[in-house]
Order: sequence, then C-alpha cells, then structure tokens
Amino acid sequence: MGPPVSVVLPAFDEEATLESTVRRTIEACEAFLPSFEVLVAEDGCSDRTPEIAARLAREDPRVRHVHSDERLGRGRALCRAFREAEGEVLVYFDADLATDLRYLKPLVESVRSGEYDVATGSRLLPGSEADRPLSRGVASRVYNGLVRVGLRSDLRDHQCGFKAFDREALHSLLPEVEDGHWFWDTEVLVRAQRRGYRIRELSVEWTPGEGTTVDPVRDVLGMGGALGRTWWELSVRPRLTTRVSLAAGLALVVLALVVTARYVDLGEVASELRAVDPALVATAAAVYLLSWPLRGLRYRDVLAELGHDEGVGFLTGAVFLSQTANVALPARAGDAVRAYIVKVRRGVAYPTGAASLAVERLFDTLTIAVLACVAFLVLTVGGTASSGALAADLSAGGSVTESGRVGVIAAAVVSGLAVVLSLVIVASARSDRRFARPALARASDDTYAEALTRVVERFAGDVQVIARAPGASARIAVASVSIWAIDVIAAALILLSFGVDATPPALLGVCTLAVCVGNLAKVLPLSPGGIGLYEGAFTVLVVALLPVSVPIALGAALLDHLMKNLVTVAGGAVAMLALNVSLSTAIEEGGEERVGVDH
Repeated sequence: MGPPVSVVLPAFDEEATLESTVRRTIEACEAFLPSFEVLVAEDGCSDRTPEIAARLAREDPRVRHVHSDERLGRGRALCRAFREAEGEVLVYFDADLATDLRYLKPLVESVRSGEYDVATGSRLLPGSEADRPLSRGVASRVYNGLVRVGLRSDLRDHQCGFKAFDREALHSLLPEVEDGHWFWDTEVLVRAQRRGYRIRELSVEWTPGEGTTVDPVRDVLGMGGALGRTWWELSVRPRLTTRVSLAAGLALVVLALVVTARYVDLGEVASELRAVDPALVATAAAVYLLSWPLRGLRYRDVLAELGHDEGVGFLTGAVFLSQTANVALPARAGDAVRAYIVKVRRGVAYPTGAASLAVERLFDTLTIAVLACVAFLVLTVGGTASSGALAADLSAGGSVTESGRVGVIAAAVVSGLAVVLSLVIVASARSDRRFARPALARASDDTYAEALTRVVERFAGDVQVIARAPGASARIAVASVSIWAIDVIAAALILLSFGVDATPPALLGVCTLAVCVGNLAKVLPLSPGGIGLYEGAFTVLVVALLPVSVPIALGAALLDHLMKNLVTVAGGAVAMLALNVSLSTAIEEGGEERVGVDH
C-alpha cells in the first residue's frame, strides 16, 4: 500500500534552491504525516536540477525523481508526476515556496478528512497576505475577475500554486484538461466546479519567489487564449449544434434582408429578376460548372506534392462536398469535411489534408487578390471608375457617391493587403530560413510559444514543398487563375442577362473586382456561405463602377450567388450518392478532427 499523501514539486532550472526546498518540504510533512512521498517533477532542465534531484532520491527513499528529457510545460509536468504518484491525496506547490508551508497541514487535511475533494490556497480571500507589486496585484484581480465572470467560477484565486486533490477526483479530471502550462491551475479548478466537486479555498500568506518574470506571450496571449478556449468549450460548443449554427446564420440573413429593404425597393429587385434572359443564366451556370473539374485537378496536384496520388473524380467529389458544407456553414468551416473524407476514404492523415487545404487557400487568396488589383488598375487607368454611376440612387433622392468611393478604396486596400500577405508567405516558404522559431523564441520559450511555432512551421513546411516544385506551382497557379476567371465570366453573363450595356473590358474588369472582393468578404464568420456579405460587396462595386441601378446590381448579385450555390449543392448531392458519404456525419466528424488537431 502506498503512502497516504504524495507531494509534487514542479521544477524547472531550480539548482540554486531545489535541495533546500526538498528538505523544508520533508520537515513540514514529517510534522503531521506518518507516511508520505515527495516527487520532484523535473521539466527538461538545462542546469544541474536533474543531478540534484537524482541525488536527493538516492539519499532518501521518500523522494522520487520524475525526469523529462524535454520541456513539457508546467501543467504537463504536473500531470505526468500525478499519474506516477501513489498517494490517495495528491498535493503540489511551487518549488520557490512562495506560500508559507505552515498552511500545508490545513490544505492536506481538508482533503484527507474526506470533507473536500479539492483544496487551494488563495491570495485574495480576507485574511490572506500577498506581498506583490501593485501592477501584479491589479493584473491578478483582473484575470481572476474574468475567470469568475467568463467561466462562472465561485473561487477568488485560481492561480495560486498551492493545491491538494483527492486522487480519484483529480484523475477523473486530467483527461479533460488540455492546457499544458500556467493555465492548468485555472482549468482544473473550473472543470472541478463544473463536475460538482467540493472545493475549499484557504487564506494563505504568499511571497513571490526570486526570479519570477512576466512572459508576454505566456501571460497575455497564452493565458488569454486559454481562457477563451475554455469558455468556448464549456459554454458555447455544447450549445453550438449544426442546427443552432444554421438557425443563427439564417437569422442574420433575414436581418440583412430587413435592413436592405429600408434602403432598396425589393419590389424593383424582384421585377428586374423576372425580366432576366433565362438563356444567358443557363449559359452562366454551364460555364461555372466547367470550373469544378479544374478544382479537382488542382487539388490532385496539391496532394501529389505532399505524397498522395488520388483520382481526379474522387477529389472533385470531395471538393463538391466540402463546398456544399461551406454553403451552409460560415467562415469556410466546411473545409474540414474534405480533410475528413480524404482521411477516411484514402488514408490521408488529417494534418496533411488540412495542410493541403491551407495551401489551396493560399493560392486562391493570392489569385483573387492579384486579379482584383489588376482589375482596379485597368478600371482606374481606363477612366471607367470616374464615368461610373456614382450618383445612382440607393433610395429616393439618396446619393451613393460617397459609398461608391469608399467601396472602391476598400476593395483596393483589401486586395493589396491580401497580395502582400500572400507574397510574404510564399517568400518565407521558399527560403531555407526558419523565421517563426527565432521570432517567437525572442518573446517566449514556454509551451504556448512552442505550440504556435509548431503550427506555423508545419504550415510553412507544406507550403515550402509546393513552392519548391516549380512545375507543380505553375500548374496550381494556372488552375487557380482559370477557376476564378470562369467565376468572373459567369458573373458577367449574369449581368448581361439583366440587359446591362457595357464594353467587354469594363464589364469583365468590374465583375473581376466585384467577384474577388465579394469572395474575400465571405470569409467573415457572419453568415452561412457568406450570404449577404458577397451580395453587399458585389452590389456596391457594380453600382460604383458601371451605369447600373441598385435594383439591377443587387438582383445580379443575388442571382449570381444563388446560381453558383445551386450548382454547388447539386454537385454535392451527386457526390454524396457517388461516394456514399453522409454530409451531416462528415461535418460532425470533420469538426471533431479539426478541434483535435488545433489542440
């Protein structure tokens, strides 16, 4: 039978104080415990801490050394030690002994007595004494206030490194705790409360240890991001079913229609829609359908460079299914469906499938941004913008001169930024230098920065594979330009079906700008399939740059988007039958896979 209490000391580069800390811990435990063990959870140290811990373990059988060759992070080091601990009560406190050890007995006895499942020290309860700078005290109170409100916690202090747990309770919580570093304390306490465990918070006397530092990535981005993630997982995700997402998206679409009706006569829009040339609309749909085999070919080339040779027919079906999901879900959340399908049906690892999508999106973004910039320059140089209907009516007597100018300027700025960002990514991918790791290392060496670095390097590495294959890059680029050129031609045919009179260069230039900026707007996670966002951007730009009324421009935007979505959904239905895939299952499973990769 093991000792009743196990005390874990997380240790990272503690050579100066570790021996004294272990000795003082043993003395404090001997004062009230007949049997105990002390585990030094050494976390990939770079100094003499491992040697000191090993020697202490040899000298005293009550001391155990839990060694790690690499840095795990404080939370993961604690989890590893707790899994190896033998006690029924599992305790830990920071190796700098910031909390006075005279509080160790009440902490342990709170759990050992069976009255509580968790006990934690608090520097914010009445009667507590915490010697800390004013800035740290304010930051701590703000942080704990956010946790209390955002995560519905009843505790005052979540980050005090002085805690005790019932073994069974803690081991039931550990599989759910995702944080591996400083937020571990908060997450354990919040999840324990959600489970209904009994928690005691004790007032303590606390003095910060020497060498304590505030890490900008860890404390600001890391803790803030972890708090947001936990709030999402505990408060939002359980309620965010596919049905709820669709309902919320549809509600936003209805709201957009209500707002639009205040400024545009929807009766006129309907009248214009009834007068369109059906032959030109059918031609536009047929032209748009030609882009789908090109999407399959492009995806084949991307996967081939990442080591997977698949058939164009299967991949075209997978693209149809993922794009069908994107019609229903905001912010291109349906992309996970494609990664799921190629994993389940062809054994492509999910990270590779996700990376292939990221590479494809990079080419898409670069292509539409370059096309938009070219169109903007052509229209500006050619004088089309100055001769457009900038004075067309949005409503009776309302001028769109200013809104048109704003739309054109916004289009230029967004497209330019997209081009610059894409070129920077491509340039860094083609370089042998590793930009992310040195940059993040200068800010932090904790596990948050390391996790971010791995994500960035994995993405850059996959892009690098494509960027260093000139033949594949050229084929993918040509396919991307062809896909978006077909999209633009289809939109131009839709405008012609309304009887729009414009020269071919002006018509194609305006449609290029409208389609590209409209698709960039669809990325915003505000509505399913970007419905409303695409139409808004398309309408503003067409009205600003062509002698076209608002009802015609809005009708063309609605019909163009509707036609393309109908072709997509029809193709998705055929793909479901051909591949024998349930789209609802793919959305659910793909979302779970994506979450797993993200964490």
